Formats: sequence, C-alpha cells, structure tokens
Amino acid sequence: MPEELMPPATLPSGIADECSALTADQLRELAKYAESLAEYREQEARLKAEDESSNEAPDDRPDDVPAGASVTIKEINDNRYRYWQWRDGNKIKSKYIGPANPDD
Repeated sequence: MPEELMPPATLPSGIADECSALTADQLRELAKYAESLAEYREQEARLKAEDESSNEAPDDRPDDVPAGASVTIKEINDNRYRYWQWRDGNKIKSKYIGPANPDD
C-alpha cells in the first residue's frame, strides 16, 4: 500500500484538509483548475509589469487593438508567437501578430 502523501509546507493547512476529502476525479479537476488559475495569474503579472515598463509598441497596431495594448511572446509546442495583449475589464484579450523572431 502506498505511503500517505504529505502536502507541501507552503500550502495553507485548510487547503490540504479539504483536498484529502476529494475523490480522485475531483482532485484531477482541481489540478486542471489550479494550473489554469496559475497561468492566468502569471499572465496578469506579466501584463502589469509590461504596463509599468515602457508601453511602446510597434506602429502597425490594428484598429481593433487599443492603444494601451502591449506585445507579448507565448511559447506553444516549442514555437514562439507574438500577440497583442490588453485588459478589457476583468478579462485579458489577445490578438495574434505572427511568429516571434528567434532574437525576441
């Protein structure tokens, strides 16, 4: 029989207690949600940092992209792509630009 797993010390104890009552399927769904939430928070932090730094963007901004948008690079399946990103209320919007240069 496998040994009982210990939660990471950095987690609040209440979360570990709640998770121990979940089924395997619920834990898998929680893991998917937690990963999505972590990506969202990282994206928010990146956008905030970009907003605080130079907000210069290329002059070829499409009409439907707001002036406050910044350019970000995302890696998908070992390929890098450039996107316009901006905040619209509580949502983060993106618009594809094209492949990123290897120097970016």
